[in-house]
Amino acid sequence: MTLFHSAVTRTCVRVGGLLIAAALVFVPVHGVRAADKKLDPVVAIVNGFEIHLSDISRARRQLPPQAQQYPMATIYNFLINNLVNTRLVAAAARKEGLDKQEDVVKQIRRLEEQILHQEYLAQRVSSAVTEERLKDSYQTYVKNNPVGEEVHARHILVQTREQALEVIGRLNKGEDFAALARALSTGPSGKQGGDLGYFTAGRMVPPFSKAAFGTRPGTFTTKPVKTQFGWHIIKVEDKRSQKPKSFEEVRGQLRETIAKELSDAVIAELRKAADVKTFGPDGK
Repeated sequence: MTLFHSAVTRTCVRVGGLLIAAALVFVPVHGVRAADKKLDPVVAIVNGFEIHLSDISRARRQLPPQAQQYPMATIYNFLINNLVNTRLVAAAARKEGLDKQEDVVKQIRRLEEQILHQEYLAQRVSSAVTEERLKDSYQTYVKNNPVGEEVHARHILVQTREQALEVIGRLNKGEDFAALARALSTGPSGKQGGDLGYFTAGRMVPPFSKAAFGTRPGTFTTKPVKTQFGWHIIKVEDKRSQKPKSFEEVRGQLRETIAKELSDAVIAELRKAADVKTFGPDGK
């Protein structure tokens, strides 16, 4: 007899532009529920069987990490419909005796182990991922990701040095940079007046970055800049220091990293205390 009557379904759905493909294990909890149903309300009833909000939350934790970041309101309908469908199919399977078949029983036991694995680690880790630990991790993150400089620039890309010198001559006579970029640039940004927005040095090829970061805001390069794409004239609109990502922006990433480190430590501790032997595919 297993601890759980489990059913699993794999489904794909597009939520907010993200295609979610996930195997959701529906583990109905029979027995003790929150005394106050306001804390864990019934959100669906399937042939008399109650699905609670806690079941929705549990299913949400089985989604890919990116999908878990979506607000509950965005993925609620997907989750509840998935659990309803799973309950209906699982009930039909039991009616036909599939839950008694040997290979199915083995799969259920494997799912049972996976669920216990997840819940054990989750409970061990949750109490250790404190606000203080997250903030300490954020300080390390900021230290390891120092801010740099960004440049906001435009450019005009042409095919020959002679063409570039001609453009520089026209700029020196007072013609508008953006207008010339729209008329002459062969680069994809030409339609936007050559606007490249803000970028860091590492985002551009070295000759382009060196020229852009070496030019004062409000001025353009007086010599053509050659790259593998052609010849550029670069105008720097602005320079600014990058801002590090805020604590709130990276909170989820930090939590995931800490949880992974703690989970690895728990597993290492268990393996150290266990008698484990592994063999090759041939059993030797």
